[in-house]
Amino acid sequence: MIHISISGLKIKNPASPTGFAEYFSHIPISEEALDKSVTTLKSETGKKPDSLEMDGYSYWKREFDKGDAGIFTIPVSEIISSMEKSIVAGDYKK
Repeated sequence: MIHISISGLKIKNPASPTGFAEYFSHIPISEEALDKSVTTLKSETGKKPDSLEMDGYSYWKREFDKGDAGIFTIPVSEIISSMEKSIVAGDYKK
């Protein structure tokens, strides 16, 4: 499994002051799903995770260890679409 963040988004988020989410700080994804999502490497920064990304990972890891979290096995485009639907529906609060 691979842990990624996604930036440069503009998806609906009624809870945001701007009405949009521009960033997902932590997405656990299977290597196979990520490979199917990427066609070319645009750039490589070697950037280390920031505190928000690490907070997301730490929360996920605790839940994963309890058997209450998993990983995405669908392409990144489908992850973004699914998360937008959940955010708009308010499901992220549950």
